[in-house]
Amino acid sequence: MPISLIVHGGAGDISPDRHESVRQGCQEATLIGWQVLRESGSALDAVEAAVRALEDNPAYNAGTGSSLNADGHIELDAGIMDGRSLNLGSVAGIELIKNPISLARLVLTSPHVLLVGKGAEQFAHENGITRCKFEDLLTERQYRRWKDHLASLGALEDEPRIIRREFGTLTARSDEKHGTVGAVAVDSTGALAAATSTGGIHNKYPGRVGDSPLVGCGFYADEAAAVSCTGLGEDFVRLTIARRAADFVARGQDARSAAEATIAFLGARATGTGGLIVVDATGGLGFAWNSAHMAHAYMAEGMETPVSGI
Repeated sequence: MPISLIVHGGAGDISPDRHESVRQGCQEATLIGWQVLRESGSALDAVEAAVRALEDNPAYNAGTGSSLNADGHIELDAGIMDGRSLNLGSVAGIELIKNPISLARLVLTSPHVLLVGKGAEQFAHENGITRCKFEDLLTERQYRRWKDHLASLGALEDEPRIIRREFGTLTARSDEKHGTVGAVAVDSTGALAAATSTGGIHNKYPGRVGDSPLVGCGFYADEAAAVSCTGLGEDFVRLTIARRAADFVARGQDARSAAEATIAFLGARATGTGGLIVVDATGGLGFAWNSAHMAHAYMAEGMETPVSGI
Protein backbone atom coordinates (compact mmCIF):
# COMPACT_ATOMS: atom_id res chain seq x y z
CA MET A 1 0.00 0.00 0.00
CA PRO A 2 1.28 3.53 -0.75
CA ILE A 3 2.17 5.65 2.26
CA SER A 4 1.23 9.33 2.55
CA LEU A 5 1.36 12.03 5.19
CA ILE A 6 0.29 15.67 5.40
CA VAL A 7 0.57 18.16 8.25
CA HIS A 8 -0.85 21.62 8.90
CA GLY A 9 0.36 24.40 11.15
CA GLY A 10 -2.85 26.38 11.44
CA ALA A 11 -5.04 28.65 9.36
CA GLY A 12 -5.59 32.39 9.47
CA ASP A 13 -3.84 35.57 8.41
CA ILE A 14 -0.18 34.61 8.84
CA SER A 15 2.08 37.67 8.72
CA PRO A 16 4.71 37.66 5.94
CA ASP A 17 7.59 37.72 8.42
CA ARG A 18 6.45 34.32 9.73
CA HIS A 19 5.87 32.56 6.40
CA GLU A 20 9.30 30.97 6.17
CA SER A 21 9.41 29.75 9.77
CA VAL A 22 5.97 28.12 9.69
CA ARG A 23 6.62 26.57 6.28
CA GLN A 24 9.96 25.16 7.42
CA GLY A 25 8.41 23.82 10.61
CA CYS A 26 5.77 21.97 8.62
CA GLN A 27 8.45 20.49 6.38
CA GLU A 28 10.45 19.28 9.37
CA ALA A 29 7.40 17.73 11.02
CA THR A 30 6.50 15.99 7.75
CA LEU A 31 9.96 14.47 7.49
CA ILE A 32 9.75 13.21 11.07
CA GLY A 33 6.40 11.53 10.43
CA TRP A 34 7.58 10.25 7.06
CA GLN A 35 10.58 8.53 8.64
CA VAL A 36 8.20 6.58 10.87
CA LEU A 37 6.17 5.45 7.86
CA ARG A 38 9.28 4.54 5.84
CA GLU A 39 10.45 2.28 8.65
CA SER A 40 7.10 0.45 8.49
CA GLY A 41 5.75 2.29 11.51
CA SER A 42 2.02 2.77 11.98
CA ALA A 43 0.05 5.77 10.81
CA LEU A 44 -0.81 6.38 14.47
CA ASP A 45 2.88 6.57 15.41
CA ALA A 46 3.58 8.83 12.43
CA VAL A 47 0.92 11.42 13.20
CA GLU A 48 1.87 11.51 16.87
CA ALA A 49 5.52 12.07 15.98
CA ALA A 50 4.69 14.79 13.46
CA VAL A 51 2.39 16.64 15.85
CA ARG A 52 4.92 16.38 18.68
CA ALA A 53 7.42 18.14 16.42
CA LEU A 54 4.92 20.93 15.79
CA GLU A 55 4.12 21.18 19.51
CA ASP A 56 7.83 21.57 20.25
CA ASN A 57 8.19 24.33 17.67
CA PRO A 58 7.45 27.78 19.20
CA ALA A 59 6.23 29.06 15.82
CA TYR A 60 2.85 27.35 16.35
CA ASN A 61 -0.05 27.72 18.75
CA ALA A 62 0.25 24.23 20.24
CA GLY A 63 2.42 22.97 23.07
CA THR A 64 5.34 25.38 23.31
CA GLY A 65 4.15 28.67 21.83
CA SER A 66 0.51 28.26 22.80
CA SER A 67 -1.72 31.27 23.34
CA LEU A 68 -2.75 32.60 26.74
CA ASN A 69 -6.34 32.73 27.88
CA ALA A 70 -7.99 35.80 29.42
CA ASP A 71 -6.62 34.90 32.85
CA GLY A 72 -3.08 34.53 31.55
CA HIS A 73 -3.04 30.72 31.71
CA ILE A 74 -2.21 28.27 28.92
CA GLU A 75 -4.89 25.63 28.39
CA LEU A 76 -4.17 22.88 25.88
CA ASP A 77 -6.37 20.50 23.88
CA ALA A 78 -5.49 17.52 21.67
CA GLY A 79 -7.03 14.46 20.03
CA ILE A 80 -5.80 11.42 18.11
CA MET A 81 -7.62 8.56 16.35
CA ASP A 82 -6.81 5.20 14.78
CA GLY A 83 -9.00 4.71 11.72
CA ARG A 84 -8.76 0.92 11.68
CA SER A 85 -9.84 0.24 15.26
CA LEU A 86 -11.75 3.52 15.73
CA ASN A 87 -9.93 3.88 19.05
CA LEU A 88 -9.34 7.48 20.02
CA GLY A 89 -8.05 9.61 22.85
CA SER A 90 -8.57 13.28 23.69
CA VAL A 91 -7.59 15.75 26.37
CA ALA A 92 -8.96 19.24 26.95
CA GLY A 93 -8.24 22.19 29.20
CA ILE A 94 -4.97 20.78 30.49
CA GLU A 95 -2.07 22.86 31.81
CA LEU A 96 1.69 22.33 32.08
CA ILE A 97 1.86 19.33 29.73
CA LYS A 98 4.51 19.88 27.06
CA ASN A 99 3.15 17.42 24.51
CA PRO A 100 -0.64 17.08 24.82
CA ILE A 101 -0.81 14.80 21.78
CA SER A 102 1.19 12.12 23.60
CA LEU A 103 -1.13 12.36 26.59
CA ALA A 104 -4.07 11.95 24.19
CA ARG A 105 -2.31 8.86 22.78
CA LEU A 106 -2.14 7.41 26.29
CA VAL A 107 -5.86 8.07 26.73
CA LEU A 108 -6.42 6.15 23.47
CA THR A 109 -4.88 3.05 25.07
CA SER A 110 -7.02 3.41 28.21
CA PRO A 111 -10.72 2.68 28.83
CA HIS A 112 -11.41 6.41 28.41
CA VAL A 113 -12.07 8.56 25.35
CA LEU A 114 -11.87 12.14 26.65
CA LEU A 115 -10.28 13.46 29.83
CA VAL A 116 -10.32 17.11 30.86
CA GLY A 117 -8.60 19.50 33.25
CA LYS A 118 -7.32 18.19 36.56
CA GLY A 119 -8.44 14.65 35.84
CA ALA A 120 -6.40 14.55 32.64
CA GLU A 121 -3.41 15.98 34.50
CA GLN A 122 -3.77 13.30 37.19
CA PHE A 123 -3.93 10.65 34.46
CA ALA A 124 -0.71 12.09 33.00
CA HIS A 125 1.03 11.84 36.39
CA GLU A 126 -0.15 8.25 36.88
CA ASN A 127 1.30 7.35 33.49
CA GLY A 128 4.71 8.92 33.97
CA ILE A 129 4.22 12.25 32.17
CA THR A 130 5.78 14.95 34.32
CA ARG A 131 4.46 18.49 34.47
CA CYS A 132 6.56 21.10 32.72
CA LYS A 133 7.10 24.68 33.86
CA PHE A 134 4.88 27.50 32.64
CA GLU A 135 7.88 29.15 31.02
CA ASP A 136 8.49 25.97 29.00
CA LEU A 137 5.26 26.73 27.11
CA LEU A 138 5.34 30.53 27.09
CA THR A 139 6.94 32.48 24.25
CA GLU A 140 7.70 36.18 24.02
CA ARG A 141 5.44 36.52 20.99
CA GLN A 142 2.40 35.11 22.77
CA TYR A 143 3.11 37.02 25.98
CA ARG A 144 3.30 40.32 24.09
CA ARG A 145 0.12 39.52 22.24
CA TRP A 146 -1.70 38.84 25.50
CA LYS A 147 -0.47 42.10 27.05
CA ASP A 148 -1.43 44.06 23.94
CA HIS A 149 -4.93 42.62 24.15
CA LEU A 150 -5.24 43.65 27.80
CA ALA A 151 -4.09 47.14 26.93
CA SER A 152 -6.60 47.39 24.09
CA LEU A 153 -9.40 46.65 26.56
CA GLY A 154 -8.13 49.19 29.07
CA ALA A 155 -7.43 46.48 31.65
CA LEU A 156 -4.44 46.37 33.96
CA GLU A 157 -2.12 43.44 33.36
CA ASP A 158 -2.46 42.33 36.98
CA GLU A 159 -6.27 42.32 36.82
CA PRO A 160 -7.11 39.60 34.28
CA ARG A 161 -10.45 38.89 35.96
CA ILE A 162 -11.69 42.15 34.48
CA ILE A 163 -11.49 40.48 31.09
CA ARG A 164 -13.57 37.55 32.22
CA ARG A 165 -16.16 39.62 34.03
CA GLU A 166 -16.62 42.43 31.56
CA PHE A 167 -15.72 40.83 28.24
CA GLY A 168 -16.52 37.16 28.73
CA THR A 169 -19.44 37.33 26.32
CA LEU A 170 -17.29 38.47 23.41
CA THR A 171 -17.11 35.95 20.60
CA ALA A 172 -13.98 35.15 18.61
CA ARG A 173 -13.58 37.21 15.47
CA SER A 174 -13.45 35.37 12.16
CA ASP A 175 -10.06 36.91 11.34
CA GLU A 176 -8.49 35.37 14.44
CA LYS A 177 -5.32 33.36 13.82
CA HIS A 178 -6.17 29.69 14.24
CA GLY A 179 -2.82 28.19 15.23
CA THR A 180 -3.99 24.61 15.65
CA VAL A 181 -1.60 21.94 14.32
CA GLY A 182 -2.38 18.52 12.95
CA ALA A 183 -1.32 15.52 10.89
CA VAL A 184 -2.99 12.72 8.94
CA ALA A 185 -1.38 9.62 7.44
CA VAL A 186 -1.90 6.25 5.81
CA ASP A 187 0.68 3.52 6.46
CA SER A 188 1.92 0.53 4.45
CA THR A 189 -0.86 -1.68 5.81
CA GLY A 190 -3.53 0.77 4.68
CA ALA A 191 -4.37 1.98 8.19
CA LEU A 192 -5.30 5.66 8.57
CA ALA A 193 -4.79 8.00 11.54
CA ALA A 194 -5.41 11.63 12.45
CA ALA A 195 -4.10 13.91 15.20
CA THR A 196 -4.80 17.53 16.20
CA SER A 197 -3.37 19.77 18.95
CA THR A 198 -3.95 23.39 19.93
CA GLY A 199 -3.51 26.14 22.49
CA GLY A 200 -6.91 27.49 21.51
CA ILE A 201 -8.07 30.96 20.57
CA HIS A 202 -5.98 33.85 21.83
CA ASN A 203 -7.38 35.43 25.02
CA LYS A 204 -10.13 32.84 25.14
CA TYR A 205 -12.62 32.60 27.99
CA PRO A 206 -11.14 30.27 30.67
CA GLY A 207 -12.37 26.73 30.14
CA ARG A 208 -13.37 27.31 26.54
CA VAL A 209 -12.90 24.21 24.38
CA GLY A 210 -13.08 24.27 20.59
CA ASP A 211 -13.13 21.53 18.00
CA SER A 212 -9.58 20.18 18.30
CA PRO A 213 -10.19 17.49 20.99
CA LEU A 214 -13.70 16.63 19.80
CA VAL A 215 -13.95 13.59 17.56
CA GLY A 216 -15.70 14.28 14.26
CA CYS A 217 -15.21 18.02 14.70
CA GLY A 218 -11.47 18.76 14.81
CA PHE A 219 -10.18 15.30 13.90
CA TYR A 220 -11.48 11.98 12.63
CA ALA A 221 -10.23 8.74 11.06
CA ASP A 222 -11.94 5.60 9.80
CA GLU A 223 -11.34 3.06 7.04
CA ALA A 224 -11.99 5.64 4.30
CA ALA A 225 -10.15 8.79 5.37
CA ALA A 226 -8.29 10.67 8.08
CA VAL A 227 -8.95 14.37 8.69
CA SER A 228 -7.45 17.15 10.84
CA CYS A 229 -8.98 20.62 11.04
CA THR A 230 -7.97 24.15 11.98
CA GLY A 231 -10.31 27.10 12.26
CA LEU A 232 -12.93 28.82 14.35
CA GLY A 233 -13.72 25.87 16.60
CA GLU A 234 -17.30 26.73 17.41
CA ASP A 235 -18.32 26.49 13.75
CA PHE A 236 -16.33 23.29 13.22
CA VAL A 237 -18.15 21.76 16.20
CA ARG A 238 -21.61 22.86 15.05
CA LEU A 239 -21.00 21.43 11.57
CA THR A 240 -18.95 18.34 12.58
CA ILE A 241 -16.48 19.28 9.86
CA ALA A 242 -13.96 16.44 10.24
CA ARG A 243 -16.56 13.66 10.03
CA ARG A 244 -18.27 15.45 7.15
CA ALA A 245 -15.02 15.39 5.13
CA ALA A 246 -14.54 11.67 5.83
CA ASP A 247 -18.11 10.98 4.75
CA PHE A 248 -17.48 12.72 1.41
CA VAL A 249 -14.60 10.28 0.84
CA ALA A 250 -16.72 7.31 1.92
CA ARG A 251 -19.27 8.32 -0.70
CA GLY A 252 -16.68 8.15 -3.49
CA GLN A 253 -14.84 11.47 -3.59
CA ASP A 254 -11.04 11.56 -3.50
CA ALA A 255 -9.24 13.39 -0.70
CA ARG A 256 -8.78 16.61 -2.63
CA SER A 257 -12.40 16.87 -3.73
CA ALA A 258 -13.62 15.99 -0.25
CA ALA A 259 -11.49 18.71 1.32
CA GLU A 260 -12.73 21.31 -1.14
CA ALA A 261 -16.37 20.26 -0.76
CA THR A 262 -16.17 20.42 3.02
CA ILE A 263 -14.67 23.92 3.07
CA ALA A 264 -17.30 25.03 0.55
CA PHE A 265 -19.94 23.70 2.96
CA LEU A 266 -18.28 25.58 5.85
CA GLY A 267 -18.32 28.79 3.84
CA ALA A 268 -21.98 28.36 2.95
CA ARG A 269 -23.18 27.58 6.46
CA ALA A 270 -20.94 29.65 8.75
CA THR A 271 -19.03 32.91 8.95
CA GLY A 272 -15.96 31.41 10.62
CA THR A 273 -12.93 30.52 8.55
CA GLY A 274 -10.40 27.71 8.61
CA GLY A 275 -9.05 24.73 6.74
CA LEU A 276 -8.42 21.01 6.86
CA ILE A 277 -6.16 18.25 5.60
CA VAL A 278 -7.33 14.84 4.36
CA VAL A 279 -5.68 11.57 3.36
CA ASP A 280 -7.66 8.69 1.91
CA ALA A 281 -7.07 4.93 1.93
CA THR A 282 -5.40 4.99 -1.51
CA GLY A 283 -2.79 7.48 -0.32
CA GLY A 284 -4.49 10.44 -1.95
CA LEU A 285 -3.94 13.79 -0.27
CA GLY A 286 -6.23 16.79 0.00
CA PHE A 287 -6.25 20.17 1.68
CA ALA A 288 -8.38 23.30 1.46
CA TRP A 289 -9.02 26.50 3.40
CA ASN A 290 -11.06 29.69 3.16
CA SER A 291 -8.88 31.79 5.44
CA ALA A 292 -6.02 33.90 4.12
CA HIS A 293 -3.48 31.15 4.73
CA MET A 294 -2.98 27.63 6.02
CA ALA A 295 0.55 26.42 6.68
CA HIS A 296 0.99 22.86 5.41
CA ALA A 297 3.41 20.30 4.01
CA TYR A 298 3.05 16.79 2.62
CA MET A 299 4.83 13.73 1.24
CA ALA A 300 3.55 10.80 -0.77
CA GLU A 301 5.03 7.67 -2.33
CA GLY A 302 7.71 8.58 -4.88
CA MET A 303 8.50 12.03 -3.46
CA GLU A 304 12.04 12.75 -2.23
CA THR A 305 11.30 15.94 -0.28
CA PRO A 306 8.15 17.47 1.21
CA VAL A 307 6.11 20.06 -0.64
CA SER A 308 5.03 22.93 1.60
CA GLY A 309 2.85 26.01 1.31
CA ILE A 310 1.11 28.82 3.14
